[in-house]
Amino acid sequence: MRDNETIERIDAFCDAVPRVRARAEEHGPLVLFVPTGPGWPYYARPRLGARPAITTADVRAVRARQRELLIPESFEWIEQAAPDMAAAAADGGLDVHAHPLLVLDDLVPLPPSPPLPSGVTVRIVAPDDPDLHRIWAVPSVAFGNPGTARGEAGAAERDKIAADHDGGTIDILRERLRSGQSVLAATFGSDGPMAAGSCQAVGQVAEITGVGVLPSERRKGLGAAVTAALAADALRRGVRTVFLSATDDAVARVYARIGFREIGVAMIAEPAQHR
Repeated sequence: MRDNETIERIDAFCDAVPRVRARAEEHGPLVLFVPTGPGWPYYARPRLGARPAITTADVRAVRARQRELLIPESFEWIEQAAPDMAAAAADGGLDVHAHPLLVLDDLVPLPPSPPLPSGVTVRIVAPDDPDLHRIWAVPSVAFGNPGTARGEAGAAERDKIAADHDGGTIDILRERLRSGQSVLAATFGSDGPMAAGSCQAVGQVAEITGVGVLPSERRKGLGAAVTAALAADALRRGVRTVFLSATDDAVARVYARIGFREIGVAMIAEPAQHR
């Protein structure tokens, strides 16, 4: 498959996913996804297909609507699919961030399972797993301490976040796992979950998101193991294109070691105070 076709499939996926739980409002060349029930907020993005050029006024209009609805002023898109969006977002008062977009498409055999430290296992998490609240807390600790270097934050920080979790959030997660809308994988050691990440699929395209490792457990191959487990599970279920966006080039190199390749640039724009 040519890269431009793969990007088109990924772009269509990013437009389709929010429509399951959100109402799509079209604002000129942009579409805003408005949640219709409990769960996580979505973003605005360029419309699929033929559309007018995106202007600063378009971005400001959508930002005003997001403020009116009390939802995050967030925009996401693929640079190759909407090269006019970045300048309009920046001129519209947003901070624009670029992230490597990587893909694992039509791969045979399945991605290799990286070797794990002694006593560490990796598995797909069941909806009724009693440790689900601690598993879900792992990426929160990881993203609160960005980078790939080892750090001090670990099990204690994970368990504190888990204790403060809203029960409704975990109920929604269990429902998504039961329905198959999401798949969750994690690595486990003697002190519980150490790394975790998610995957969701629409048709033959799947995205891996939120892969995080406790800073105290970094540099052990745990993030790669979780990613490989999610990718292998998606491919076994008939997915042809698995993709993800990396925080930066250093993180992208972790994914490259298990077969992902860079195909484009994933873009995010948000107000500066959200950094």
